[in-house]
Amino acid sequence: MTEVLYLTAEEVADLAEMSDYVEASNDGFRQRGEGADADNPDKSANADDTTSLISYSAALPDSGVMGGYMFSTGEGVDGWYITVLFDDEDGTPLAVLDGGSWNPFKTGSAAGVATDYLARDDIETVGVIGSGSQARAQVEAIDVVRDFDHIQVFSPTREHREDFAAEVAETFDVEATAVDSSKAAVEGADILVSATKASGTVFEGEWLEAGTHVNAVGYERIDAASIQRTTYVCDHEERALDGHSSFTELLSEGEVTEDDYDCELGDIVGGDAVGRTEDDEITLFSSSGTAVETIAGANMLYNRALDAGLGSTVDLTPASEGFSMASFVKAYQRE
Repeated sequence: MTEVLYLTAEEVADLAEMSDYVEASNDGFRQRGEGADADNPDKSANADDTTSLISYSAALPDSGVMGGYMFSTGEGVDGWYITVLFDDEDGTPLAVLDGGSWNPFKTGSAAGVATDYLARDDIETVGVIGSGSQARAQVEAIDVVRDFDHIQVFSPTREHREDFAAEVAETFDVEATAVDSSKAAVEGADILVSATKASGTVFEGEWLEAGTHVNAVGYERIDAASIQRTTYVCDHEERALDGHSSFTELLSEGEVTEDDYDCELGDIVGGDAVGRTEDDEITLFSSSGTAVETIAGANMLYNRALDAGLGSTVDLTPASEGFSMASFVKAYQRE
């Protein structure tokens, strides 16, 4: 038997700030760029394709951990997020974390890292398409690595975009404007955040102005112009070239080529590729979430929880002991 730490959403909710997640994520992507293994997310769906189970894993050798991340979601159902950490030397399970409270932070942290490497230093305006928890986390992550003084936000529901503008104005002490279209959110933006639940295209590549950096988060469709006009950086190469992504769809349709793909974020953080090289360059980070930032964030929370004495423990049985408990073994021994 071994004791495994279980951490509830409430216990980890106040353990870290967004800056801590960005720091952990940066180190995770550095390890990824230096060869750390991370798989492309695998998706399974029920018979009606209305509820999905998505899982992926990563090993971070410098951190001494590996882990898996799994969540269920679907149309009209709630989402459930679970992360499991293991020791990467002997495979011993270390912790199970409820992801309900910190999921937006770890997703936002990847965009924070991307912004640090890809956005201009002298930004002023952040454009936001979306008004949910992911959009809020994106703004918070940008605030960790860049100073800005204006936010312009569009969401199809007027009340939502106005509430979002009021909230971020107070939180970040900036001017915030609710605008009437996604194009208005793009115009004049030094950084554009696209974080919605939409399945279609929410902005057009032709709208992007010279020098803009884009954080495209989620599964909304990115059009061919957005890829062709930008330095296109993704969170996981396999997803971009052979997975569930706008790039893959456009590649299969002949709208883009593999030459339009530039690199993974980890390649830049690890030093094998460069980020922004010119002020008028347009850069785009496409992020649907990987286990890299998830396991890096989970490990950070796990260590903080140990220091704070948080969590409860459960006993897990190794295979060497568990197999001997199996009924077929006992039956064989009786014979």
